[in-house]
Amino acid sequence: MDNYSMMELGEELNEKFDQLVDCCRTSGAIDVNLYTEYDVKRGLRDSNGRGVLTGLTEISDVVGMKNKNGNRIPCEGELYYQGYNVMNLVDSFADRRYAFEEITYLLLFGKLPTSQQFEDFRRILSSLQELSGQFVRDVIMKAPSANIMNALQKCVLTLYSYDEKPDDTSVSNVLRQSLQLISKIPMIAVYSYHSYRHFKFDENFFIRTPDKEMSIAENILQMIRPDGSFTELEAKVLDIALVLHAEHGGGNNSTFTDHVVTSSGTDTYSAISASIASLKGPRHGGANLKVQQMFDDLKKNCPDWKDESAVKTYLENMLDGKAFDGAGLIYGMGHAVYTDSDPREVILKEYANRLAKEKGKIDEFDLYDLVENLSKDLIMKKHRRFKPVCANVDFYSGFVYTMLGIPRELFTPIFAISRISGWSAHRLEELVNRGKIIRPAYKYVGHHREFCEIEERS
Repeated sequence: MDNYSMMELGEELNEKFDQLVDCCRTSGAIDVNLYTEYDVKRGLRDSNGRGVLTGLTEISDVVGMKNKNGNRIPCEGELYYQGYNVMNLVDSFADRRYAFEEITYLLLFGKLPTSQQFEDFRRILSSLQELSGQFVRDVIMKAPSANIMNALQKCVLTLYSYDEKPDDTSVSNVLRQSLQLISKIPMIAVYSYHSYRHFKFDENFFIRTPDKEMSIAENILQMIRPDGSFTELEAKVLDIALVLHAEHGGGNNSTFTDHVVTSSGTDTYSAISASIASLKGPRHGGANLKVQQMFDDLKKNCPDWKDESAVKTYLENMLDGKAFDGAGLIYGMGHAVYTDSDPREVILKEYANRLAKEKGKIDEFDLYDLVENLSKDLIMKKHRRFKPVCANVDFYSGFVYTMLGIPRELFTPIFAISRISGWSAHRLEELVNRGKIIRPAYKYVGHHREFCEIEERS
């Protein structure tokens, strides 16, 4: 079959396929009461929602609660990279470029670089940026994907074939592979996007090579835009956004995936590809796009953005499952760890405000601010929660990317571009510590049965 639509099966076989679907649904359904009976930590979380301890790390610390007199109480969120508070790190980059590159050095090597160490590191990254014309032609431009995350996976896996030592898991070789991926992924993502738009919508296909003197953030902007121009503030905002998305502990889905796959002894390209697959999921990296879609719907239903009553009614309808997608969620609100605040959101909101002023989008920023403030109380009231609810980093990131002219197809790939630094640090940490293969337990709750011949089966 040239295409893989089930319609190719024909009417009779489609009916047979539907029967197989029904079999999957019935055979795969487990009695939900069994999870309680056996105290199963679904989602690797206990009954209080806390993550089950499965490993140790020195790379980053995510703080949403603090102990006081033996009790865990909500607090202003804190995020530490290799022991350094991210808010302090971001403050130090106020008048400097290459923030993401410096954070990458910190995550990988556990310390902040000296001026000479950083200059050497930056030159190494720049020297690894280029992709061969053969790779662009044979891999990126062939069978372009509408979802750029799938394109990233394909390209990362194909890089295995271009590596002379792809299966060498020594620290030196994995570090080399990691630095190559950190350097090349921005180009792969942008070129994949341009290729998709060209072959799907007949748009002009242009490839701009990276400038070795530009930061990764600056190169992303100049490669995306037809004229290659950007303002100093635009580059600064994207640079900080990359910093904030670079790492978030070992327990998030994609980083845990990295640890699990790495623990099997597999190659770097397979491990990073698996993490990209995890990040693609809308319950993980795709949340910022969902926030943008939510605001699109809100604007249609509340044309007067300053009408607080109308906005509040819309949000209440959302929580009741009567607006937007009917899921009963306000996207971008709430976090598994943070309670009073998400430090990444606090920082990004400040930069979103600055960018909105430059772009003449302050009314739209005010709408985001209004929704954020209204949602906190509405969610707590609706779900009768006592633990505070805060906006997470996804709440403003899509708005920031939109103001930067980054197309929605690249929202989650930008996240991946950043997070590869954290994934690489965690992969190296797993290898250095020679951990056991990660193999949690699953309890069998089915029934043992006697085999019967095919003629006797009903």
